Amino acid sequence: MNINGKRRRKQKFSLRMTLVIYVIAPLAVSLAVTGYVALTIWERQVETRMQQDLEMVARAIQLPLSDAMERDRTEGIEQALESAFSIDGVYSAYAYDLEGEQIASVGQVDPDPQRSRLTEMVAEGERAGEYGQVGSRRVYSHFVPLSDSRGHASGILQLTRRQKDTEDYIGRVRRHGVAWLGLGVLVMTGLVLLGQNQALGRHFQRLIDGMQRIAAGESDHRIALTGPRDIDSIAGSFNRMLDSIQAAESEIRRNRRKQAALESQLKQAEKLAAIGQLGAGIAHELGSPLSVISGMAQRGLRRATSDSTRTETFDRIQREVERMEVIIRQLLDFSHSRELKPRNLRPEQVVRSAVSAVADEAAGHHVGIALDGDSQAPVFAADPIRLEQALTNLLRNAIQAADHIDVKLAWRVDGDRMVFSVDDSGPGIPEEIRSRLFEPFFTTKNVGAGTGLGLAVVHGIVKEHGGDIRVGSSDMGGAAFEIALPIKSKLSQEEQ
Repeated sequence: MNINGKRRRKQKFSLRMTLVIYVIAPLAVSLAVTGYVALTIWERQVETRMQQDLEMVARAIQLPLSDAMERDRTEGIEQALESAFSIDGVYSAYAYDLEGEQIASVGQVDPDPQRSRLTEMVAEGERAGEYGQVGSRRVYSHFVPLSDSRGHASGILQLTRRQKDTEDYIGRVRRHGVAWLGLGVLVMTGLVLLGQNQALGRHFQRLIDGMQRIAAGESDHRIALTGPRDIDSIAGSFNRMLDSIQAAESEIRRNRRKQAALESQLKQAEKLAAIGQLGAGIAHELGSPLSVISGMAQRGLRRATSDSTRTETFDRIQREVERMEVIIRQLLDFSHSRELKPRNLRPEQVVRSAVSAVADEAAGHHVGIALDGDSQAPVFAADPIRLEQALTNLLRNAIQAADHIDVKLAWRVDGDRMVFSVDDSGPGIPEEIRSRLFEPFFTTKNVGAGTGLGLAVVHGIVKEHGGDIRVGSSDMGGAAFEIALPIKSKLSQEEQ
């Protein structure tokens, strides 16, 4: 069954061959049958007409021949018989008396008819026609009774015509008919195929070419709608199908990207959660020992007033404890996601608070901080402590990049978002590490100079507010950080 099914699938014809088999071939057969029937009918008509021509000649010489026989004028009889050859195709002419004796003949050899047959014809006085032999030739004979002036039978006239002449004529007509029929079939085939190509073939080929280009990878190619309405309908449906497939593929790609992003975010969240738990544990475990060390260092400083070496040692211990306390606070900030307490804020208010928090540190590094923003910017809703912490961390990151640089803190409204930006003229951030800046514990500073948690905390605060943070190159020559937070509706008095 499978083999037969495969054979049936392989036996497919092109549209042109299908037209030849199912249209042109039946038409050709119909023309041939019709032509054969028409030719047969016409042949019979031709044969009848040639017989009628012979009868007309016989009638034309009947009276002169009867008169010549009545007067017994041999010369007149022969002249009358010879006049029968005035038309082409008469083979021979004979005159017989009442007893069937031949009186005169003109043309070919004596057909030697049966006398009894001739006498019967004379007695009946009827015209007759029949096929017979004259020598070795088959002829058609027409017999006409002759009578004298009194109406008495006087003899009979026989005119013959070769059957081959009729057959030759009919044969020529047949050959011409077959030739014209063949020419007609060829012309018809050419016209049908030309019409098929102009009306359908070239448009179907356009469809096939378009499908082949799409199959070859040109997914954006579309078939032009320039043919008959039905074919254009097919092409339009095919184009719409391709558009739907392309839209579905785009949607699948978008969903895959979203899924990949969500998976990445989930992994990052799990990673951060694990790091946060670890950091919270470390901060908790280190808190008590550091408090003890700090207290002992303070007591040691009070007792070692006269010993400069001990004083310097206890002072250094105290500074390192303070630095470790800062690290612990950063770990706690990173690990504990506190509930936001949004308030109605003016951007300038938050900016000035953040600058005030880092003013001493900026002065120590000889860094100037400039503000750039609209003092009339609209109120927006945010947690002031968390947002100030994020801006403070970005400012510290810029201040610690290098000494003697300029930093600019700006704010603006962009659509439905409040945008804060921190630019500096420092060394900038290489492109290859920008994607890792917000990872916990990743830092570009020297060992002991940073924990790598400042930007991670900023990233967490921004995400808590439903915003975005971007890093790039500043027009000032250094790094540029930009925070975009949604401008929510103004909070009511109760929410404040």
